[in-house]
Amino acid sequence: MRWIHRDSLITCGHDGRVRNRPSQQWVTVQDVPVLVRPDPEGRDITACPNYGPTIKPCLHTLTVTVGYSTWVRVDRQPVVLSHLDGRTDGTPPGTVHHQVRDVRQGFLGADA
Repeated sequence: MRWIHRDSLITCGHDGRVRNRPSQQWVTVQDVPVLVRPDPEGRDITACPNYGPTIKPCLHTLTVTVGYSTWVRVDRQPVVLSHLDGRTDGTPPGTVHHQVRDVRQGFLGADA
């Protein structure tokens, strides 16, 4: 599993893009801040194509269910890893996931 950073591509299940905002800035991979808990919870999702009269597009990420390292930490917060999986607020409710599509770094990896 690879460490996830600000430039890693995370998308909703419909391919909308999660806007990564790192909650820390001092640990980087190739000068790009790595994501730690609570990233990427509560982040905006742009360009979700799932919309219509009774369909709500994915607009925000919700709780991460897996993807935080159990032993690698930055400032006491676990690092986000490439097996990340969480929910979004899109329809159908409680079923749309957000996941890493492209890590965009090949240097740092860790076991969960």
